Amino acid sequence: MKIALLTSGGIAPCLSASIGRLVGNYLIQYPEAKIIGYLNGYKGLLLGKSIIFSKELKNKILDFYQFGGSPLGNSRVKLTNVRDCFEKKYIKKGQNPLQVAADQLVKDGITILHTIGGDDTNTTAADLSFFLKKNNYNLTVVGLPKTIDNDVYPIAQTLGAWTAAEQGAKFFENIVNENTTSDRQLIIHEVMGRHCGWLTAATAFEYRKRLQRLPFIDEINMCREKWDVHAVLLPEDEINFDKECERLNKIMNKYDCVNIFLSEGAGQQLIIDEKIKKDEYIAKDAFGHIRLDELDPGKWFANEFSKRLNANKILIQKSGYFSRSSKPNKKDLDLIIKCSDKAVESAVNGISGVIGLDEDDNNKLASIDFSRIKGGKPFDINQIWFTKMMEEIKKI
Repeated sequence: MKIALLTSGGIAPCLSASIGRLVGNYLIQYPEAKIIGYLNGYKGLLLGKSIIFSKELKNKILDFYQFGGSPLGNSRVKLTNVRDCFEKKYIKKGQNPLQVAADQLVKDGITILHTIGGDDTNTTAADLSFFLKKNNYNLTVVGLPKTIDNDVYPIAQTLGAWTAAEQGAKFFENIVNENTTSDRQLIIHEVMGRHCGWLTAATAFEYRKRLQRLPFIDEINMCREKWDVHAVLLPEDEINFDKECERLNKIMNKYDCVNIFLSEGAGQQLIIDEKIKKDEYIAKDAFGHIRLDELDPGKWFANEFSKRLNANKILIQKSGYFSRSSKPNKKDLDLIIKCSDKAVESAVNGISGVIGLDEDDNNKLASIDFSRIKGGKPFDINQIWFTKMMEEIKKI
């Protein structure tokens, strides 16, 4: 038995821990197994670049849990995007990336491939799995669902998302003190989430929990209202600018500041439409996703709100890299361990799929067939914890 691992896409607070748990399980349960890791995700697979996990690592598994990021490195490669793979020199002219990847796996003698990534990584794993099956390659592909966006169908909770929300809350706990540097201060906390507002909502929720521990002093303007979240803008919730600005102006006038939690995907179409009208270029990645860093939603919303709120100072802060680079918290680590253990069990039994809590089966931990995996799952804004939080925010 020879196992290969790869991590792909953006990093999340689960990659190193997942690798450690998978490697540890194999080294302890199947001491004769050989394990390699492809460097920089599917790029390493296409180029045949890998490292060996030695048997001595079984005594260092807990050390993996102390790190964020991935020791294998990541990349954004879509195996069905032939042009992109060729232009990046991962394949030669006329080659099929899926065939190149399959041939490399056969050349390396791999019987089990573990992919750790988000919706793009696992849909790419699905493409590879289907190709292998169609061409009678005897190989099992088992994925783990990594994404801080928490937006993969039909998985209830993706690995690393809880930690990212907690870290984003810690980030803003410091940033919010900037509201004391000027009168009429507008702070926009931009949070990752291309199509799904879960992370922004959960970050706001975690931050407000942290506020409960602070000893506010109302008589000298150190009141909770000034430090609170004043608006949460999500892709799933339509934004009524006139109504929102009317409410936020009252807060600005009373507390001299406004704190907005903005999902990077909120109002995305408004910004795109504006750029199209101006005939501006809209950059996309290998998966066809618009590059949100170049779209710069934080700046766009800051411009819109600052004019209407008569802000004297504007601060746009992005917590994304801070949040996603953390090691996992206990809640995430518990889920990582359960999913990794199930991944090994499924792999040795020849069951391909993505391991996760299946929403369609009462959140049962299971190997979910690749055909059911899809990205872009929206956040349910009707969840009780979220509606209650928004009711409290709108009373400020």
